[in-house]
Amino acid sequence: MSTKPSAATVRWLDPDEERAWRAFRGMVTAVQTATARDLTTVGLSEPDYEVLSTLSERPDRTSTLREQAAKMGWSRSRLSRHATRMEARGLVRRAPDPADGRGCLLILTEHGLDALEGAAPAHVASVRSHFVDRLTSEDLAALEHIAAKLTSVRGSHSG
Repeated sequence: MSTKPSAATVRWLDPDEERAWRAFRGMVTAVQTATARDLTTVGLSEPDYEVLSTLSERPDRTSTLREQAAKMGWSRSRLSRHATRMEARGLVRRAPDPADGRGCLLILTEHGLDALEGAAPAHVASVRSHFVDRLTSEDLAALEHIAAKLTSVRGSHSG
């Protein structure tokens, strides 16, 4: 049994809501495309950078595949395939997860840490150029406030 709303029961977007939605989508696409393009000049993809930076902040530079996939909003199988490519480049290594016989750990290698440290200055410069430096401190505070509302626990509409 489908719980999809029918065209008759949908609350369609009014013109202001539609403009805001399209502006949001355009902003996300423009910033992500520009910063991802800039990362490729230092030899990393955006997902590579996210995996490496997340692992660098973890105790022992290690995370479970499950935790990493959840953080990235990816399926475990998609991240596993990506980790295989990163492992072939020596950026990460995998090990069995002693707490989960079917899971695995992702571990940042020294080569991966070197790659991250080499890419970080260019990535921060890109984030500044395409995002931070184009906004006022008030804009940044408003975006942070909006992001907190949109990333809070699903189903919560307060705030």
